[in-house]
Amino acid sequence: MFFFAKVFWLTSQPVTIGFLLIALSVVLMIFRIRRLAIAAGLLSLTLIFVSFYTTSGALIVQELEDRFPRPAAPADVACIVLLGGGIATKVDGVRGGYNLDDAADRYIETVRLAGVYPNARIIMSGGDGSLTGGYVKEADIIRRMFDDFHIDPARVEYDAESRDTYENAINTRAILQRLNLDNCLLVTSGFHMPRAVAIFRNLGMNVTPWVADYRTTGKQGLTLSVGHPIDNADLLTTGLREWIGIVAYYFAGRVSTLYPQ
Repeated sequence: MFFFAKVFWLTSQPVTIGFLLIALSVVLMIFRIRRLAIAAGLLSLTLIFVSFYTTSGALIVQELEDRFPRPAAPADVACIVLLGGGIATKVDGVRGGYNLDDAADRYIETVRLAGVYPNARIIMSGGDGSLTGGYVKEADIIRRMFDDFHIDPARVEYDAESRDTYENAINTRAILQRLNLDNCLLVTSGFHMPRAVAIFRNLGMNVTPWVADYRTTGKQGLTLSVGHPIDNADLLTTGLREWIGIVAYYFAGRVSTLYPQ
C-alpha cells in the first residue's frame, strides 16, 4: 500500500497531469489527430491555470482545516501524540540540526504543550517517508530538538519506523497500549487532521484533535490569485492529496468514514 500510494501520487499531481496532457497533445499532433490534440492542450492549460492562478487549492485546504476547530485547553492530558511530516530530512541527513519546513508549527506547539502539561507523556511518530527509504528518520532529528529544548527524555517515546499516517497510528497504538495511556492530544497540521483522526478512531483511539499548523485564513473565497502561483499550486496539491488519501483509505478499510466529525 505504501509503495503504491507513493507511485500513484507522483503521477497524479495536478501539475504533473497538466504536463502529461501537453505531451499527449504533442504526440496527437504528430499523428495528425488534431481535434483530440487541441482538446488535450486546452485541458492542460486549464488545469495549469486553475492550479497556479486561482485560490481553488486554498478553498480545499480551508475546508479540511475547519473540520476540527481547536477546542478549549483541557485541564489535564495523559499524553501528547505528535505526527511527523515537517522535517527536511534530505537536508538534515547531511547538515545535521533540525531544519523545519511549512509544518514546523507541529513541533513548536508540542514543545509548548510539554510545558503546559509537565506530567504528560509525549509520543513522537515519524520515520523515513521517502519512496527510496534512504533518508534520516524524522524521530531521530526531533530527538535532538527535544533534547535541546530540555524536554526530559524519560517523558518521550519515539517511533522511528512509521512511513505514513496509517503506520503512525498503528505504531502509536502499540505504544499507548504498552504504557496504558489514554486521553491524548493529537498534534498535526489542520489539513492533515481529518485523515489522521479518521485513522486513529478506526483503530480504537479516542484522541482530541489539536491543530498546530494552518495554511489558510479561514475566510478564503474563490478568486483569481496571480501574486503567488507556486503557493497556489502547492495548496491545491496538498488538499487533493489529503482527499485522495481519505478516499483510498476508506475503500481499503483503513477508515470507517470519509469525513469524520
